[in-house]
Amino acid sequence: MLRALGIRDFVIVDRLDLEFGPGFNVLTGETGAGKSILLDALDLLLGGRAESGLIRPGAERAELHAEFEYAKDSAVARWLADNDYADAPGELLLRRVVDASGRSRASINGRPATLGQLREATEQLVDVHGQNAHLMLTRGGAQRQLLDRFAAAATESAAVADAFAAWRDADAALREWQASADTWRGRVETLRHDIAELEPLADDRASIESLETEHRRLAHAQGLIEAAQEALQRLDDGEANARDQLAAALQRVDAVVALDDRLEEALASLQTAEAAAAEAASTLRRYLDRADLDPDRLVEVESQLAELQRVARKHRSTPAELPHLLDALRAELARLGGDGEQDTEAQLRQRADSARQAYQAAAAALRARRGPAAQRLSEAVTATMQRLSLAGGRFEVRLHDGTAPSAHGNERIEFLVSANAGMPPGPLARVASGGELSRIGLALSTAGVAALEAGTLVFDEVDAGIGGGVAEVVGRMLQSLGSDRQVLCVTHLAQVAACAGHQFRVSKAVVDGVASSRVARLEAAQRVDELARMLGGTHITDTTRAHAREMLEHLGADEHNDPPGQTILS
Repeated sequence: MLRALGIRDFVIVDRLDLEFGPGFNVLTGETGAGKSILLDALDLLLGGRAESGLIRPGAERAELHAEFEYAKDSAVARWLADNDYADAPGELLLRRVVDASGRSRASINGRPATLGQLREATEQLVDVHGQNAHLMLTRGGAQRQLLDRFAAAATESAAVADAFAAWRDADAALREWQASADTWRGRVETLRHDIAELEPLADDRASIESLETEHRRLAHAQGLIEAAQEALQRLDDGEANARDQLAAALQRVDAVVALDDRLEEALASLQTAEAAAAEAASTLRRYLDRADLDPDRLVEVESQLAELQRVARKHRSTPAELPHLLDALRAELARLGGDGEQDTEAQLRQRADSARQAYQAAAAALRARRGPAAQRLSEAVTATMQRLSLAGGRFEVRLHDGTAPSAHGNERIEFLVSANAGMPPGPLARVASGGELSRIGLALSTAGVAALEAGTLVFDEVDAGIGGGVAEVVGRMLQSLGSDRQVLCVTHLAQVAACAGHQFRVSKAVVDGVASSRVARLEAAQRVDELARMLGGTHITDTTRAHAREMLEHLGADEHNDPPGQTILS
């Protein structure tokens, strides 16, 4: 339970120290006096979001602290021990400081802590039902969470979420592999096709070079023959040919070389030239003997070269580079291989199937929790509705099967209500009026309390929109909850406040032009005056006091034997 709450320079609170008692505690006061500010301060200590606007004008920072007590065998005790915060068993001290920039520091039992740790440490200590919380109950997610909380299905719900994540990951891995395998198979098929296309054309580099040479020769065969014939005519076969001229020159020099030996070198050159001319003439004759115009072979060679060019363009290459490309494609195909493809896919498929089965088993376990809990919650809320002036009304929790698997299970949760006897139940959001929804929300909140480990329950004006006899019923309900738990409630209803064991009055005063909240714990006589104010407004008469005294005697619980006195004010 929450034993003490301390506030410094928070919103309109200057300095405040509150000591709460066990059982049912209420905070009352005029609208705007700052009742909900106290719960806002508690929310920050539970790990809520902070901002600079929460600091009292003129102050550098806001400071908050709270003192809780807890059972030594509780989940809180285990969490504190596991996270090395268990200094004084049974006691938990929280502190939070917010500076002017909006940054904050937090500590648990005197040691630094993160906001996440604050939330983890206190989630089993305090359960908060804020203003308009009943409106949240029209949303599917909130309905599911309330049912799971009522069913004490936190373990099963977490198991379903984990199993769904594992199934999603395994299925994604399989689909990713299949996509990549399709790409792999497509690439292998392309490689094999390209290699089969290239091998007949580009497997031998020499054959490509020979084909290009042959094409040049065949394409210019006529010119080659004519050039060889003309050369032979000039060299040997013509009337005035080079060989005759060389022979005459050789004969003339040979006739006089004996007269001057300096002509011997010229004679030798002429002899060499004559022999070379004879050899050249012989070569030209042999060339002409073999030379032939072969248009059919030219067409064949040009066709082969055209195919090489087509394939080369397809691969953005040249015919000369195709052998290198063929080698590269063969190497890539060897690297890709293909061994183990089916084994890998089978393993991934088995993993995905196992994850799906694990999810279905976890979802079935959660459904087994939800089904009976839905029936019990329906009956509990229906019974409470009869006490809240909704006689003949009926509440139903329905589980819709056949929905797509999700992190929350295989069924959709829906709350249905019939506010009047004989009317079929319909969706909570459409059927219930504002006042009815408020009462049903309170019935749901109180029905789910038994499943909570939290020792402190906070209700912030959850009785809004009700009054008269219903308000007395609500007070009795909260009083009953306070029999084994601590209940803190902000209320404007005298009937609710009269049921409390401890009452605090929140008021606002202006000092030196600055508003400041004050809180006082009320003794019996003071409670009569406060209840009279709540009943009669600003003009309090003896009649309203008598009514308030009677109400307190009729509805009030006995004060617990804790130290009385005033709370320290701002």
